[in-house]
Amino acid sequence: MAKTLSPGYGNDQVRQMILQYFYDRNQSASSRKGKKGSHVKISDVRSDLKSLHGFKANEIVGHINYLISQGWLDVEVEKKSFTTIKGVTVPSETEWYFITAAGIDKIEGPSSFTRDRFMGIKIEATGQNIITLGDGNQVNVKYQDSAKALSDLRQAIKDSNELDEEAKLEIVSDIDTITSQLSKASPNKTVIASLWDGIQKASSVGSLADLIIKVTPFIQGLIG
Repeated sequence: MAKTLSPGYGNDQVRQMILQYFYDRNQSASSRKGKKGSHVKISDVRSDLKSLHGFKANEIVGHINYLISQGWLDVEVEKKSFTTIKGVTVPSETEWYFITAAGIDKIEGPSSFTRDRFMGIKIEATGQNIITLGDGNQVNVKYQDSAKALSDLRQAIKDSNELDEEAKLEIVSDIDTITSQLSKASPNKTVIASLWDGIQKASSVGSLADLIIKVTPFIQGLIG
């Protein structure tokens, strides 16, 4: 069972706030390590997040591990050793956590420096025609209209005043997962259908309802 953080935030909200913490630290850093460094020890992360958001120390490690596994954060292990007065050499390790380029892009959106996620794969050998859309997503050309419709919905949800921030995070995450399927020659219909059902239920409110109606035919074309 997932833990509920003391302030009552959802998991995605917490992950976004943690990632934002590392992003802000990187933006204001005057060095790689140290008091004002972009790289930070876990003890300082815990202390800072407790001060900023009221998170308990034992509540954030799992979320940091998740962000690392997704590539948004990384950890650098600094190995040192010291010699005791008795001449015994004792090894020491310090872990420094920091935001990755992918994590920065997650906050800012893709830039002209964002690396092609299919770099090193010979796309032509797969018989697919992969294109990059304006939002940085790479999809099979035959699904570009569906991807564009999803991109418009994604932006509308981000800009909406009719959804709270936690709902936005969850819906946008599901839209991104559907979009990632569109790089395949044969997207997983079950995944798309399941996620779209949740997106419809969560975002068919107010002005978003009309956009959901517009996107639905594209989704039906993918799963039909």
